[in-house]
Amino acid sequence: MTEHCNRGTDNVIYLFYLFCTLVHFTARFTVIGPDHSVTAIMGEDIILPCHLSPKMSAENMEVRWFRSEFTSFVHLYQHGKDEYGQQMPEYHGRTELLKAGIVDGNVALGIVNIRLSDEGQYRCFVQDGVFHEEAVLELKVAASGSAPRISVEGHQDGGIRVVCRSAGWYPEPEVLWRNLKGQPLSSSTETKSEEEHGLFEIKNSIIITEKSNKNLSCAIRNTHLNQEKESIIFYISDSFFPRVSPWMVGWSVTLVILLVFIGLTLFLFKLKGKHLSTISKLQTELEWRRSLGDAGN
Repeated sequence: MTEHCNRGTDNVIYLFYLFCTLVHFTARFTVIGPDHSVTAIMGEDIILPCHLSPKMSAENMEVRWFRSEFTSFVHLYQHGKDEYGQQMPEYHGRTELLKAGIVDGNVALGIVNIRLSDEGQYRCFVQDGVFHEEAVLELKVAASGSAPRISVEGHQDGGIRVVCRSAGWYPEPEVLWRNLKGQPLSSSTETKSEEEHGLFEIKNSIIITEKSNKNLSCAIRNTHLNQEKESIIFYISDSFFPRVSPWMVGWSVTLVILLVFIGLTLFLFKLKGKHLSTISKLQTELEWRRSLGDAGN
């Protein structure tokens, strides 16, 4: 009985010693990612940086890149090789763990042909034995659209409505009107619509009067990339503005006077006709009364 108890105690001590040994020989490290968001351009490739501190080899560790679900991963490196069994379908054939620096603890992930759906949060998880750490980073996706086009679309509010158009932007861009000196101008209306692939199409208008700036340009700015595309300087000539010549004013005044005179003449003729009709009726009645008087005599 005593021998059995001693043997059980020895087993517990051995297991505790084995656990302490594993913990002792398990590397302690910190997983470090960028302290700012990473921006990728749609259709291009990007590297998501991640490394261990202090420097140590991660060849025999598990490196798991995932988003919201731990088991459904973006990329998994395990037992010295890449595993694709439970990889998210949208990342098939698009990811690579960059192994050139893995002996120094560099576990960066490469993603090719960036899509809008790739935008969001990523987790770089590294495990060695029972010890594990992770870092979180944010990926932003941007798309630079077409060069803005300026066109004139008629008269409005005593001036000319000038429209700036551009498509293929992500995220929703800013529209900037500028005069020849580069000073900002205020736009009047803006229409934004989302295209089939989630990109934005912009239509922005401004009213230019004859006394305002006739030289202007339109720029579209991508806030993620801090880049912009600008149209050429657009000049609006005086011939575009609605004009009223002195001859037209004089002709309009003459026409109004003529119409008033015609109207007054017609009114007087009508009034005279009514007056003549009344006199005729009175004369007829007077003659009738006289004929009655003569018949009585």
